[in-house]
Amino acid sequence: MNLDPSAFVADPALLDGLESKATPLACSEPRLLFRQGDDPSGLYILKSGRVTLSMASSAGAEVLSVEACAGSLLGLPGLIGDQPYTLTAMAHAGAQLSFIPREAFNGVISTEPLLAFKILQVLSAEVRSARNAVLEQLAAPAARQHQLTHARRT
Repeated sequence: MNLDPSAFVADPALLDGLESKATPLACSEPRLLFRQGDDPSGLYILKSGRVTLSMASSAGAEVLSVEACAGSLLGLPGLIGDQPYTLTAMAHAGAQLSFIPREAFNGVISTEPLLAFKILQVLSAEVRSARNAVLEQLAAPAARQHQLTHARRT
């Protein structure tokens, strides 16, 4: 399944607004930021470097893997929904991030409506990307079947 990594990226005004509440986090070695199924502790902002986002099936098979882009908000759906993270985020050595604890993030949401709206735009882009990925995944077997049927006729 292919997610669009740009769907996680926030606009510069939102990043600036969130940075004032964030603590810098440098990864000198690989670091697990959060695991699929963990309760959300906060929001990570990827400033530079690499973070791999992945998802595993209930049987443990990896069904999704995407590399986040600089400016990505990581862990947003879990934080907004107060539900466990749906992805695992692994920062690679050299990644530069910022972390905003849940309480500080909730303060931004409740006191800064423009930033809250911009956060919802990022969340909307993530939902749209996930829906497109599901559609592509579902359409692929039908397309293959159509090609096989057409090949048999010729």
